[in-house]
Amino acid sequence: MNAATTNRRFTARRIILPLAALLAAAAVAVGSGASFVSSSVNTASSYTTGTLTQSNSKANTAIFTLGNLKPGDSLSGTVTITNSGSLPASFRLTETGTNGFVNPDNLTLKIAPSTAPTTPIWSGTFGALTAAGPLALAGDWAAGEARTYVFTATLAQSANNTEQGKNASASYQWDAIQTAAVAYNQ
Repeated sequence: MNAATTNRRFTARRIILPLAALLAAAAVAVGSGASFVSSSVNTASSYTTGTLTQSNSKANTAIFTLGNLKPGDSLSGTVTITNSGSLPASFRLTETGTNGFVNPDNLTLKIAPSTAPTTPIWSGTFGALTAAGPLALAGDWAAGEARTYVFTATLAQSANNTEQGKNASASYQWDAIQTAAVAYNQ
């Protein structure tokens, strides 16, 4: 071996050894940061609101209309209200009425469920149904539930001549109100 060959080997070792040490250190640094990894995915969570709607068998139409009423006459009409939404609801009824009779008590109104016509949910002077506020109808109505009500107006047999030519009218508004909110846990 001559001096030139020894010099080249020495120079090569001087470059290779530090390079090898650097690569080893890099491998240790990268290797020591390694850890196991696991992943999972939940598909898109979704939310859909329900609907609160109703149908009225006589929407935008009078429940009853009659002229020439005389003392003792009664007039009945029916209306069916259906909870046509997907949510349960409570219902209330509001009357906007005028009673032009000299003695307003001569004209009475009775509202009863068709399933129990002798058990009125309200009975009193025509036009005074919601003097104290809307009438809450009993119970919550399930989605799709329908209820029929019979409205009966009666002119008292005792109505005298002062009631001739008098008028009374009322419109009825049915409101569906969502039931209490629920916290769901899944």
